[in-house]
Amino acid sequence: MTVPFWVWAATVGGIAVLVAVDIWHARSPHEVSFREATLWSVIYIVVALAFGVGLWIFMGTQPATEYFAGWLVEKSLSVDNLFIFAVILGQFAVPKRHQQRVLLWGVIGALVMRAIFILIGAAVISAFAFVFVIFGLFLLYTAYGLIRSHGAGPKDMSDNAAVRLTRRLVTVHEEDTAAGDPHDGRLTRRIGGRFGVTPLFIAVAVILSVDLVFALDSIPAIFGITQNAYLVFTANAFALLGLRALYFLLVGLLDRLVHLSYGLAFILAFIGVKLILLYLHEDVSPSIPAVPTWLSLAVIVATLAIVTATSLVATRPPKVTGSEHDGTGSPRAGERRS
Repeated sequence: MTVPFWVWAATVGGIAVLVAVDIWHARSPHEVSFREATLWSVIYIVVALAFGVGLWIFMGTQPATEYFAGWLVEKSLSVDNLFIFAVILGQFAVPKRHQQRVLLWGVIGALVMRAIFILIGAAVISAFAFVFVIFGLFLLYTAYGLIRSHGAGPKDMSDNAAVRLTRRLVTVHEEDTAAGDPHDGRLTRRIGGRFGVTPLFIAVAVILSVDLVFALDSIPAIFGITQNAYLVFTANAFALLGLRALYFLLVGLLDRLVHLSYGLAFILAFIGVKLILLYLHEDVSPSIPAVPTWLSLAVIVATLAIVTATSLVATRPPKVTGSEHDGTGSPRAGERRS
């Protein structure tokens, strides 16, 4: 599929407008409500689905199927990344009214990094077909790492490489900012004539460093779905744009998605095998079967549905039995109402 330059320009321009809207919406610090998070999550999902329908109408079934499969993979990986974002925001004690600003910088950084990696990945794939095997093996290793780390406690992010590098290069003003201070929520600050960054900047730097690691996982995964740079870019962009709102929508449910890492491990392993088979099919023998895109989409949808259902069932609150009541239908004396 060849995409004209004007289509690229219009798409990038439209995504830039959506990013600008996100920046405008996050301009004033405030705690994001469940209603607000739901509204913006729905808006971004509808926009992503509408884009896929547009691909279906104007470019055909195959590009649209590849886009939807790639978007679902990237969206699923983004949800898994929210666990790490929650840890970072908690460990750096980012106030709730400033969390959306930190996440917004993380989304913008992820968009830029993935755009760069997509260009590099597309160039490498066009020059060296064997890179499919490398990507496939990397995804298999990533899947193994997800299973191995399942159930492990959160990592301490307060002293990672990004924190140490920032403290080495610039001054960090550690003083707490009182409510009403005009510097409240800023990433940089000048105190006593000395320019420096705030602890909020440190949190942003850590999230950006994590974005870099996430990009290394997600780009090989999306190239396992489609090798078209336009579809890779748009699937990534639309998966990331609603990430800030999705965080506040799902933050209360993250602890319940206990089987998500198993599902993602299976999806990444499946795509890894798909990449290796694609190389063998195209460069070794056409008799070796390649996995069709429609089957990839079906496997991704089914896997996500199964692990979501099993997670919610496994973490549902226990039912109240009759022995926990005094016989009148009310909790026994001395017990708190749930």
